[in-house]
Amino acid sequence: MRIGFLGSRGIPACYSGFETFLEQISVRLVSRGHEVTVYNRIPFNKYRKAEFHGVKIVHLPTLPTKGTDTILHTGLSVIHALFKGYDIVYFCGVGNSLFSIVPRLGGMKTVVNVDGADFARAKWTGFGRWWLYKSEKWASKLADIVIADNGTILERYKTLYGIVPQLIPYGSNVVTKDPGTSHLEKLGLKSKNYFLYVSRLTPENAADLAMRAHIESGVDLPLVVIGDAPYQKAFIGKLEGLAQRSKGKIIMTGYLFGESYQQLSYHARAFILPTAIDATRPVLLDQMGFGNCVIARDTPGNLEVVKDTAITFEDANAEITLVRAIRQVAKDPALAAELGRRGQERVAKFYDWEVICSLYENLFEEMLARY
Repeated sequence: MRIGFLGSRGIPACYSGFETFLEQISVRLVSRGHEVTVYNRIPFNKYRKAEFHGVKIVHLPTLPTKGTDTILHTGLSVIHALFKGYDIVYFCGVGNSLFSIVPRLGGMKTVVNVDGADFARAKWTGFGRWWLYKSEKWASKLADIVIADNGTILERYKTLYGIVPQLIPYGSNVVTKDPGTSHLEKLGLKSKNYFLYVSRLTPENAADLAMRAHIESGVDLPLVVIGDAPYQKAFIGKLEGLAQRSKGKIIMTGYLFGESYQQLSYHARAFILPTAIDATRPVLLDQMGFGNCVIARDTPGNLEVVKDTAITFEDANAEITLVRAIRQVAKDPALAAELGRRGQERVAKFYDWEVICSLYENLFEEMLARY
């Protein structure tokens, strides 16, 4: 099969869960004999080679502003894709769904991964929120297949739009080999003696909640905050103020990928997931794959993933109950280790990237046979 992936910032992963998903799936599909192309977004993705582990890379520009970068880049990618004759065109993100009709009219099969209720994210207002809300209906009408990453989103589309999306979650790698501690040493950290938060630093991902709760808990174990966001200077300024209030107990690293991210993930006592957005968070699966104890907000999307392998805190009473959870994990390293082990076993059984890749490969083959 010839498959084109559009709508993300590209690979290797440099921004969010979609990019990690693309890197993992596209490389695996190539290893299985398929021809895969990923569209990278200039200037956000700095990788400039024509291939990445066998995946073809098309580099196209955009205007680097929040309201234009995705739509403009995807539009250019669709024009390019029309001349490539892919069998499958896969769109990352519901905001790209209007474009899915174009390659479909050109005889290609189209897939849209809607990735939760994007319009509800706090970073979107006005036209952006309206576009994302309308995009849900466009996805249900214009794409051959809609992908939901969890049951909550599947039920949303079934109820509101009368379609049953294909349910395929994100995946994770199970990490059992110690990646080393050199990056911990640079930050003055000790293995299994710090908390970890990882996400884009946007309001809906609630890093401020994690940081406030950590300060209020009074625990000695530091909190490491990995992430950044190009359009959130005011919010990040607020987070930096909280880090200063912590008197050195909160460490903000900015974006980290590769070895530094792996080391800080593998050696954490626990990973905190405070977001209330109802979708499967790729970073949650990723951290479970590292064997991390998870402290997660008890939203339906999070509970669907973790089941009984995590400590949860209340969505409706988030800060007080998160403080309690942080204190519990700080006092009980044996509990943290046991929950981390159980979470890793759950990932290996249900969310391994090879399993997820097979689900996609089978879906694409069925689409070509059916339509």
